[in-house]
Amino acid sequence: MRFFFYLLGFGMSVIGGTTMIAYLNIMTSRSDWKEYLLFISTKVECYFLPIGLLITWLSIFFPFRDDG
Repeated sequence: MRFFFYLLGFGMSVIGGTTMIAYLNIMTSRSDWKEYLLFISTKVECYFLPIGLLITWLSIFFPFRDDG
């Protein structure tokens, strides 16, 4: 089950990261980073990157065990 969530989080991270990089092509030389961040904040697929990273992190480190 942990491996499934790891792959799910990794896949979501790849989709979100790739989409964010693809949207960089939309930026023209006149636009700035603020406009880019405002633009990607309106796109749902860009939220896959932080959600995927969180799922991947949780699948690796959850449940927290203290062996000591």
